[in-house]
Amino acid sequence: MKRVLIIYTGGTIGMTRTENGYAPRAGYFRAALDGISDLHSEEMPAWDFLELSPLLDSSNMTVREWNCIAALIAQKYNDYDGFVVLHGTDTMAYTAAALSYLIQASPKPIVITGSQKSICLHDTDARMNLYNSFLYAADDDSHDVSLVFDGKVILGTRARKERTKSYNAFSSVDYPEIGVIRDGKLIRYLAPKQYMDGAKPTFYDKLEEL
Repeated sequence: MKRVLIIYTGGTIGMTRTENGYAPRAGYFRAALDGISDLHSEEMPAWDFLELSPLLDSSNMTVREWNCIAALIAQKYNDYDGFVVLHGTDTMAYTAAALSYLIQASPKPIVITGSQKSICLHDTDARMNLYNSFLYAADDDSHDVSLVFDGKVILGTRARKERTKSYNAFSSVDYPEIGVIRDGKLIRYLAPKQYMDGAKPTFYDKLEEL
């Protein structure tokens, strides 16, 4: 069975109600994952969970956080078959692009996802985005950095947020979507890269702030 590491950075997907409105709360999202039966089904990979501190609204993401996420993936790379980074939607495309440059030619998938509504809501898109991200991360032909959202699989360097309320929030800019996930089935539009057995990614130390 494949093993995937979930890296939770904050964002809408894990927010819960507080007296000051919706906000991320340490420990809440890990407990919420245990209640999603689909993530524990046979077709899902085994997974571990790592929560960053402090949890951030994605509008507060900086180069420092991008470097931190990349360094964490580099540290854990040999222990897992894939990675799912949970992130707020406002700067998700920027993080996907940054990780694409910090971690290049990765035989293992690094998936970025989140949601437009919190997992605590009944009509949320969080559960489906999580399920699809796990499904994509567990596929043998998934590689490199990609964004999975509303059933779309988008190359990490090509994603752009175009809608603030619709579940269909992201589009692929000047490049085809890698594929789609519908009813638990991954349909690829582009042939996946082929990596030799034992291939290693190239990790870059950091992006520089201007």
